[in-house]
Amino acid sequence: MSACAPPRAHHPHPPHSPPPAPRRRFLVEGADLSACVAVFLIALPLSLGIALATGAPLQAGLVAAAVGGLVAGRLGGSPLQVSGPAAGLTVVTADLIHRYGWQATCGITVLAGLAQLGLGCLRVARGALAVSPAVVHGMLAGIGVTIAVAQLHIVLGSSPDSSVLANLRALPAQLADLHPAAVSMSALTLTLLLAWPRVPGRAGRLLRRVPAALVAVAGATATAALTGLTLPRVDLPSWSSHALAGLPEGPVLGIAAAVLTTTLVCSVQSLLGAVAVDKLVAARSGPQTHVGRSDLDRELLGQGAANIVSGALGGLPVAGVAVRSSANVRSGAVSRNSTMLHGVLVVVAALLMIPLLEQIPLASLAALVMAVGIQMVSLHHIRTVTRHREVLVYAATTLGVVFLGVLEGVALGVAVAVALALHRLTRTRITHEEKEGVHHLHVRGQLTFLAVPRLSRALHLVPQGAHAVVELDGSFMDHAAYESLQDWQSAHTARGGSAELAGRRGGVTTADPAPSAVCRCRPWTPWRNHQACFAGTPSAPVAPAARELARGISSFQRNTAPLVRAELARLAREGQRPSQLFLTCADSRLVTSMITSSGPGDLFVVRNVGNLVPPPGEEHGDDSVAAAIEYAVEVLGVRSITVCGHSGCGAMQALLTAEPGGPQTPLKRWLRHGLPSLARLAGDRRARPRLAGRAPADAVEQLCLTNVVQQLEHLRAHDSVARALAAGALELHGMYFHVGEAQAYLLGRTGKVFEDVRDDGSAVEELRSPV
Repeated sequence: MSACAPPRAHHPHPPHSPPPAPRRRFLVEGADLSACVAVFLIALPLSLGIALATGAPLQAGLVAAAVGGLVAGRLGGSPLQVSGPAAGLTVVTADLIHRYGWQATCGITVLAGLAQLGLGCLRVARGALAVSPAVVHGMLAGIGVTIAVAQLHIVLGSSPDSSVLANLRALPAQLADLHPAAVSMSALTLTLLLAWPRVPGRAGRLLRRVPAALVAVAGATATAALTGLTLPRVDLPSWSSHALAGLPEGPVLGIAAAVLTTTLVCSVQSLLGAVAVDKLVAARSGPQTHVGRSDLDRELLGQGAANIVSGALGGLPVAGVAVRSSANVRSGAVSRNSTMLHGVLVVVAALLMIPLLEQIPLASLAALVMAVGIQMVSLHHIRTVTRHREVLVYAATTLGVVFLGVLEGVALGVAVAVALALHRLTRTRITHEEKEGVHHLHVRGQLTFLAVPRLSRALHLVPQGAHAVVELDGSFMDHAAYESLQDWQSAHTARGGSAELAGRRGGVTTADPAPSAVCRCRPWTPWRNHQACFAGTPSAPVAPAARELARGISSFQRNTAPLVRAELARLAREGQRPSQLFLTCADSRLVTSMITSSGPGDLFVVRNVGNLVPPPGEEHGDDSVAAAIEYAVEVLGVRSITVCGHSGCGAMQALLTAEPGGPQTPLKRWLRHGLPSLARLAGDRRARPRLAGRAPADAVEQLCLTNVVQQLEHLRAHDSVARALAAGALELHGMYFHVGEAQAYLLGRTGKVFEDVRDDGSAVEELRSPV
């Protein structure tokens, strides 16, 4: 060691951080071994079935499954996502094979992989998540319908056409000429597929560990072999004659469109799957091993490399597959080793199990893929898009994919989504009426420049000197509408009239108006750092505290009070009726109304150092918090109580660094209510709460999380809270706010994981898509 190097013995790890985990002696966890077997048993029959549905050589499905596990599993950014041939790519691949042949399709797969590498290098992966979910779900539903209709012909003992319309027209003739052997094996496969997950009792729990897809195909294969049925079976030619990739020939625009379609479907499905896998990992119960969040740009690079290798080796296009990924997560996988080992098992099966695989009836594989196609039309997705009034986008995309093609259907869905958004943006209703000498103008919808002419005509209906109330019932107002409204208000006031602007309770977001020399903040703009509002220049001296307070009050009286006066008058008449008690820290960085997007009368807020809830009945306790809890529950009748901690909490830091003894200051006497949290932190490490997707940054953050859970227990000990909980009239919630990231986390139902709240309001939603 150099003489200048600091001694390492005094600081083995950063202060207030848990000691580093010891290096494991074994590279492969037992959980990864069991998970890889479960994924392999699902991947084997599905890979063969998807290859059959596309019209590709059946070995191509095994090649894609092996490459997806080994290459995408090693290089991808989502450790637990399993890649391989996906049902969502079936229609695209079948169309390419029909147009260009198999070897050219492999070449197109290689080009699509190169395109994915380029997109990954450009770091545009997050942009794919901007596609409307209605378009994505509609695309999957359209592909599912196409798969189901095509595979129905194989189930009935015939061969499908390349067109959905042709398959539908040929269906009556096919029903009149059934092949009993194929129909019986298909029916057996579907029966086992549906019945296996529903086997009751303890025996059912044990049997359900074997994947239903494997049981269905194995049962049909064994039955066909024992009964000696004559029907088409899997045909795997020698690997020595396996076709590799070739250069695609044809019109340049056609090849480019094929590459674009393959790239689009592979990328979007893989990226959405990676996000869904993160949610499944965060919601997984039981002892947690740290699994990092998905790196979407790296995932795109890994998928691109896998498609290059798969196409070059004569395999199907590769994408993230939800059935295998969800099985991997639920089987307890903790690293990418499970994904890679499943690829190794596929290679072993492809080399050593060919005689066994060739006993599988094609009708059984077709029935399996048909069931997957039917499940792709998800009722959950239909209900979701209906609730969000996007069913028209979903239907247009689905029908477009079925009757026009995947790329055309997606383009049609995007066009309908844009048209629907423009329709909503321009659908602004402006009404004018006079009541008792007061002119009321009601604006419903988004107020943009497109509605300014109608707004101006309505405003000019207000005579000079009259009192007017403009009610804005929308969530957005752009700069042009803002300027028009403010100019009219100034002119109307100058002519002796009065004007009052009233908005929705939650406020209206607006595009930023022009800067002002006095104050850059406006009553309709989002929150800003108000300390800088009144500085004339960046180097202006800081005003005294009293002057800052006076200026802030003056700004409120001038800009905000006229807009909230009507709402506050109503609250003054009716009294407060908050629905929530929000108990949080006194830290000045926590602005409760900003974090919760709440307004006057919404929250009953209690703040103290460390967001502590003293247990009831404690000698020399503090009754102020207990009194607020009793008042909120029994008098105000709140329906929920939220305990909110935050990052960098000084009270938690003081608890960690406090030394025994010394004078009992008021702060020390108060912080003794946090000692149970400190004791809980020193308990079982496995029971400690954590943030979704990552471990706590240091011991302070771990104590902040633990303190929220502990204070919730203190809340339950209060009589008023216990009675309300028993009656089902109250809910308790834990919350953690990371100040530096401006990210809120809510405590999940298990009481161990704080789940991050997305900007669309969702926390964790299980992956339900079958592809």
